[in-house]
Amino acid sequence: MENQRLFIFIALVFLGMIIYQEWEREYGENGVKTTAQVISQKSTVPSPSVIPADNVIATPSSPNDVPVASQSLKPESPTISGESNKLDSAGQIHVVTDYLDVYLDKIGGDIRRVALKKFPIEKDKPEDPFVLMTDKGAKLFVAQSGFAMSKGAGPSHKAVFSSAKDSYALEEGKDNLQVVLTWSDASGVKVTKTYTFHRASHLIDINNKVENGSTTSWEGSFYKQQQRTQFGQESQSMFMMRTYMGGVIYTPEELYEKISFSDMVDQDLDRKNIKGGWIGMMQHYFVGAWIPPADEINSFSSSVINYRYYLRMVGQLITIEPSESKEFKSQYYAGPKDQNVLGELSPGLELTADYGFLTIIAKPLFWLLNIFYGIFGNWGWAIIFLTVTIKLVFFKLSETSYRSMANMRKLQPRMKALKERHGDDRQKMNQSLMELYKKEKINPLGGCLPILVQIPVFISLYWVLMEAVELRQAPFMLWINDLSVQDPYYILPVFMGITMLIQQRLNPAPLDPVQAKVMMALPLVFTVFFLFFPAGLVLYWVVNNTLSIAQQYVITKRVEAAK
Repeated sequence: MENQRLFIFIALVFLGMIIYQEWEREYGENGVKTTAQVISQKSTVPSPSVIPADNVIATPSSPNDVPVASQSLKPESPTISGESNKLDSAGQIHVVTDYLDVYLDKIGGDIRRVALKKFPIEKDKPEDPFVLMTDKGAKLFVAQSGFAMSKGAGPSHKAVFSSAKDSYALEEGKDNLQVVLTWSDASGVKVTKTYTFHRASHLIDINNKVENGSTTSWEGSFYKQQQRTQFGQESQSMFMMRTYMGGVIYTPEELYEKISFSDMVDQDLDRKNIKGGWIGMMQHYFVGAWIPPADEINSFSSSVINYRYYLRMVGQLITIEPSESKEFKSQYYAGPKDQNVLGELSPGLELTADYGFLTIIAKPLFWLLNIFYGIFGNWGWAIIFLTVTIKLVFFKLSETSYRSMANMRKLQPRMKALKERHGDDRQKMNQSLMELYKKEKINPLGGCLPILVQIPVFISLYWVLMEAVELRQAPFMLWINDLSVQDPYYILPVFMGITMLIQQRLNPAPLDPVQAKVMMALPLVFTVFFLFFPAGLVLYWVVNNTLSIAQQYVITKRVEAAK
């Protein structure tokens, strides 16, 4: 960055965060592996006398993994048994739009598989879309909904629905596609679950219409839930801070909160009477989220069952009299963390593009990056001009830092003479240096404060470039075809190392020979470090270093020319 000290400061921050995240990930994984009994106990349904109102109960392989209605029931105690990462199926319904390739299952009308057609796994294979959700294998992730009944009959996510067709496709010239599933009971209750898919959208509208054709009142709570397994995100290098994977919720009271997998193991989430808000499961670049109507009141909860993590919301108890009907509406988003889109769907949903504790700095940086992209139509050039803008903002601070280093460089011959005079007597050496600094009116720490002020900006930009799905598979020019992955030929990291070496030549050399050797090795160390960073981030460092060299060179020459 500005100089070698900035590299060291930022490296320490990065390494500290990486070590912490690796420790947390390893601890979490070991925790899951060694707490099978705890998870099993958490899966057991308590006796009816201790079930409070609004409690949510789930078990592995029985109907009792259906939430309890918002009024206490008397469920049967289930038998805990193992369960493979595969859900039962009664036949699937294939739905294709211009953005989504979806499979719904007739059991529960679940959303079992979602492939994102506009986001291929590999850029050179556009026909192979990224699969965000699946009901098979180690990456199980599904969305479910149904009714937890207090009186009468209603379909949970275990019930079997029927459909007129097993395949649907959005037709040319039409903006919407509806898929209708039905369920009925011998008592006369009928439920119609309608999925509405939209052109150029990853949002799905779900409407459940309950028609009570029975002779008694119907009482139930509409619930929505997600379940998924935990797995490593292969695309992330061990040299980079890991992006978050896990649960996330938003409530008007607590706003945006992460509910990690380890949090779910430690304690069940239990939030009651939440108006609006949303729940989601997210990973790098993508998110799946249930979005209820803004005026709907739900209870939020979580549970862990045989290494599956459940996050759900359960609505209030609703009564439907005979011959009456009611509709239960909701939305489900399965797609990229597009902040412009998510911000319009529900308050706080755009925060799933997670910049951590530096969001207050990162969001303006992303906003400015978007502005430049709108001008140039290329994310690489947007990064370059964002770098120039940041450099201009910190121009005066950088100038102070470079002037201090130039003055220190100017004193190098005299400092070396003092070292030769005092030899190994460090006390006298330091005393003489302080007298020299005082006489020349130089603050040896003058270059540090401007550097420290800029560190939060650099870390914020790191997260912007790591989290922005807009940069995923975004080309720049020449050999850089994807700014979100490492440079395939390592040219940018080598350029970065060269610019760092040039900056080192402009800085005052350490008097200590050991320190001097360490500083000489830093360009090589950081070049290796940056080999694994996204090309977009390395591009920023290269441009910033180049601008810094020009500014530092001019200031150093001016100071050396002054009397």
